[in-house]
Amino acid sequence: MLKNDQLDAWDRAYFMHPSTHLAQHARGQSPTRIVATGEGCYITDRDGNRFLDAFAGLYCVNVGYGRTEIAEAIAAQAQELAYYHAYVGHGTEASITLAKMVLARAPAHMSKVYFGLGGSDANETNVKIVWYYNNVRGRPEKKKIISRQRAYHGSGLMTGSLTGLEYFHKQFDLPMDRVLHTRAPYYYRREDAAQSEAEFTRQCAAELEELIKAEGADTIAAFIAEPLLGTGGIVPPPEGYWEAIQQILARHDILLIADEVVTGFGRLGAMFGSEHYGLTPDIITIAKGLTSAYAPLSGSIVSGKVWKVLEEGTDTHGPFGHGWTYSAHPIGAAAGVANLKLIDDLGLVANAAEVGPHFTAALQDAVGGHPYVGDVRGAGLLSAVELVADRETRQLFDPGDQVIGRVIAALMAEGVIARAMPQSDIIGFAPPLCLTRAEAELIAGKTARALQSVLGA
Repeated sequence: MLKNDQLDAWDRAYFMHPSTHLAQHARGQSPTRIVATGEGCYITDRDGNRFLDAFAGLYCVNVGYGRTEIAEAIAAQAQELAYYHAYVGHGTEASITLAKMVLARAPAHMSKVYFGLGGSDANETNVKIVWYYNNVRGRPEKKKIISRQRAYHGSGLMTGSLTGLEYFHKQFDLPMDRVLHTRAPYYYRREDAAQSEAEFTRQCAAELEELIKAEGADTIAAFIAEPLLGTGGIVPPPEGYWEAIQQILARHDILLIADEVVTGFGRLGAMFGSEHYGLTPDIITIAKGLTSAYAPLSGSIVSGKVWKVLEEGTDTHGPFGHGWTYSAHPIGAAAGVANLKLIDDLGLVANAAEVGPHFTAALQDAVGGHPYVGDVRGAGLLSAVELVADRETRQLFDPGDQVIGRVIAALMAEGVIARAMPQSDIIGFAPPLCLTRAEAELIAGKTARALQSVLGA
């Protein structure tokens, strides 16, 4: 096939990219990469450069690239029925089947799943469900939602507000009202270096309790959190964290929304992060791994407790007045059905449980002793290497030095794609769940070479 050599120019002239320095890109001062093909853990660009994608797109290509089973399911669905809406009781074989498959894999107390398109719209749906829930229960003042600093929950108005990263707030007039933020369970960045994990957990719990007391528990509707902080730095929770937090929420009748957009469908070596960390959420957010990003689809899984109130609400107030044109889109649903079958057939949850710890250990062996590496951490197939200017004080690099960007570029030159996590100097890894031990070791070795080239020994 002949290559369209105008694409680079067209890209800069017509295409507005997300999370991009728009002016530099338009002027040709930053690179553009046009991805052509993918297979397994690798992608290839139109110039023939092949990369091991150690971030699975954006934590999302769980089954790996080039899975023809999903492509064929999408094609078959498009030929049979490309679209019909899900309003007023309409459904398709794919959407109904996928709902059953999701609930079969979710924690036993979950009851129904509402499908959207992406994680952001799923969390917008969750906020509306929470507000509706409290209106039906006669508690119109119980509407505030507590999130955490460094959390990521989306890029919409409410979901961008729930996100606890300044990058997603600056110049957008966010966060909005009704959103509060409490301390991130980021043990490495504790103020008191002598503090144990258990002591730090008690501090996090005490600060949440104080926030609830200051605001009034009768005004707090929900607490939203990723089982493990993702975009905020790939930070596993400290010892005892979730047990302490859930006790506080139960005591104050505050719903728990577990944002499993990243952790759902195997990434932590369990089907759900809630299972991995012992959470009992009222609502679970899903996306990414639901279809391995072969087609857009998200979901809000609601517990039996929440569903009962939603039913009561419609008996009193009529139909639930929320929906998206593309809710439960049949092509996305068909991709989801094929994807979940593949996750089972290929044993990818078990592979993440086995290869993930090996990968983090390989990173520790390869770079843990580097003078500018402060922390190597991970859970399942999520790992991070945190860089510091001084290991003892955990001092950050001067942002003007652009250390993390240079390291990521050096890794790219080595043929490995990783992610520079925002508001930090953290190398993030979230490879496809089909990653092999040999590929894990390859990434670790290339990371060591990248650090050597940028920071020396």
